[in-house]
Amino acid sequence: LRIIDQPNLGGSGGYARIMYEALEHTDAEQILFMDDDVLLEPDSVLRALAFSRFAREPLLVGGQMLSLQARSHLHAWGEVVDRGTFFWQIAPHTIDDHDFAVDSLRETPWMHRRIDVDYNAWWMCLIPRSVAEQIGLPLPLFIKWDDCEYGLRAGSHGVPTATVPGVGIWHMSFVEKDDSSDWQAYFHVRNRLVVAALHGPDNPRAMLADSLKRTLRHLFLLEYSTIALHHMAMRDFLSGPWALFGALPTALGAVRATRAEFPDGVVHPSAADLPRPPIGARDAQLWPKPPTNRFAQVSALARGLVHQMRPVDRAARERPQRNVPAEHGQWFLLSRLDGATVSTSDGSGVTFRKRDREMFWSMLRESLALHAEIAKAWPAMRRRYQEARGELVSRAAWRERVFDRFR
Repeated sequence: LRIIDQPNLGGSGGYARIMYEALEHTDAEQILFMDDDVLLEPDSVLRALAFSRFAREPLLVGGQMLSLQARSHLHAWGEVVDRGTFFWQIAPHTIDDHDFAVDSLRETPWMHRRIDVDYNAWWMCLIPRSVAEQIGLPLPLFIKWDDCEYGLRAGSHGVPTATVPGVGIWHMSFVEKDDSSDWQAYFHVRNRLVVAALHGPDNPRAMLADSLKRTLRHLFLLEYSTIALHHMAMRDFLSGPWALFGALPTALGAVRATRAEFPDGVVHPSAADLPRPPIGARDAQLWPKPPTNRFAQVSALARGLVHQMRPVDRAARERPQRNVPAEHGQWFLLSRLDGATVSTSDGSGVTFRKRDREMFWSMLRESLALHAEIAKAWPAMRRRYQEARGELVSRAAWRERVFDRFR
């Protein structure tokens, strides 16, 4: 056992150090990546190792993730990347959040077929030494998309990934997290663009259209801190690949500081710490139904936009109009409120979201401008990132630019 102290360089900084040390100072044939907040079934390690050793050719062996809070729930059978919108999704012919307590393996026909994947998340992934020596270390992305990029990079070198049933860990469900809207939102956006520049489409139209839809959704959710982080991420992407190494030890602090400037970026221990909403108990527990068809969705979108044009109820900025549980914090509800508390997904507190008409429209205009700038610069940015890829994943660069700085 060797213990190495280094600053918080994110998941990719930790994983890169693991791989670097394994390649430089051991003769290990396999390198196992796992999250540090998992519950491990030790036999999964033996199964992954056996599967890798008996494979006809080198491949990445991924484990599945089951919910730590609901042990019989499987997060996803396997995952792929939509190469148009360039976003991850569950593999075709599979269903997410499957409950084996309801339908066992024998009772689930779709599980009895081969499912191919593009990558396996690093909650558990076994990487042969020969693959690491061939394709290099992870990208310096801090967190998010580093595992996906590694799988795509391996695939481009003819090395497949297999997500193997019977190999896995228990991990906190992503339903219990707000990672698309909290401080991690910065890394979601910046790193998606970085990985898309390396492995994505020549024409980014579908990806940027999807990004704009997400922007409007966050604005309707009164998550202005999230959009501020998106804009920060897009500018940092446009600054080029060589800023990635330098940002490893500093990005998290800058992200947290930016988020704290907005009301929705501050978590209060409880809604009881804020004024009580002026709504009766009965009405407080009635929630609008989600718009399920195209007409209903367009109507809800139009009503939300109209509300953004109206003056803000100043009283709602001091006293929330509703206390909203996380599961009901949807865009078609919050887009028509001027102030509301929304519970965090893990139940640790609430955020007091306050509508700001001027900020909504200024952020939307800025987002449109940044998306247009990225679309125009896309061919040049793809060349810059692809030309820098070899250096970004090299052992020498990680040692000189990162590890040697923190001895």
